[in-house]
Amino acid sequence: MFLDLINHWFLAGNAHRIHSPFVFDFYVNVYKNNVNSTINKPIEDLRKSLKANSEILEINDFGAGSKINSSSKRSVKDIASKSLKSPFWSSFLYRIIEKYKCSEILELGTSLGITTCYLAKAAPSGTIYTLEGCSKTLEVAKRNFEKLNLTNIKPKKGNIDLTLPEVLGEISQLDFVLFDANHRLEPTLRYLEICLKKAHTGTIFVFDDIYWSSEMKTAWKKIVQDSRISLSIDLYQMGIVFFKEGVKKQHFVLK
Repeated sequence: MFLDLINHWFLAGNAHRIHSPFVFDFYVNVYKNNVNSTINKPIEDLRKSLKANSEILEINDFGAGSKINSSSKRSVKDIASKSLKSPFWSSFLYRIIEKYKCSEILELGTSLGITTCYLAKAAPSGTIYTLEGCSKTLEVAKRNFEKLNLTNIKPKKGNIDLTLPEVLGEISQLDFVLFDANHRLEPTLRYLEICLKKAHTGTIFVFDDIYWSSEMKTAWKKIVQDSRISLSIDLYQMGIVFFKEGVKKQHFVLK
C-alpha cells in the first residue's frame, strides 16, 4: 500500500489538471472544502467515548477481515481507534450527500456506526439503510444512533450476501451507496451489479479502501473500465463513480 501511495502521488493531479467543470466543482467545493463544522461535534464526542470503551465484542466477520487485528474478540476502543473512518473522510461523505441532496442512502458495513451518523446528519429527511454482518458491533452502533437521536437510520443485521437483495427490494432507487464491507474482488463486483439495478443518472457510488489489497485494486480497475460508469475519481483512500448522462467517459486520479 505504501508503494501504491507513492505511485498515486506521482500520477495524481490537482485542480489545475481538471478539465471537467463537474469534477472541478466536486474537487474544489466538496473534497477540498474541509471546513470545520460544529454540526458534527456530537458525533466526534461520541467517537471519543468509544475510544475509551473497554467492552469486548465477539466479532463475526463475513468479509476479508482486518489487517490490524484478526482476533475474534476485539474491544470497542480498539475498533474505534484503528478501524473507523477518520473525521476527514467521514466529513467528506457528509459533504457529498449534502451537496447532491441524496436521500436514499445505502451503507454496506456499519461497524460502530460513526460514519452512519455522518450520513444520517447529512440527509435528515432521507433514509439511511446500513447493513452489518456482525451482530455485536451492530448493537453498539444502534446504541450510538439512539444517543444522537437519529431516527432516519434503518440497520439490517446479517450476511450482506443475503440482506442486500432483501433491502433493495424495499427501495425504489439509490442516490448514494458506500461500499465498505467485504473487501474482496468477487463480492465487491457482485454488490456493484446488484446496486446498479437501482442506480440512476444522479447516483453516486463510493468504494472505500480501493488499494487495501490486490483484490481491491483489481476490483477498482474493473469498475473504472465499466462502460456504464461515466466519471470515476481515484482519491487513493476512496474511489468515487458517477453515472451522468451525456458525459464522455473520463477517469481522474487526484491528490
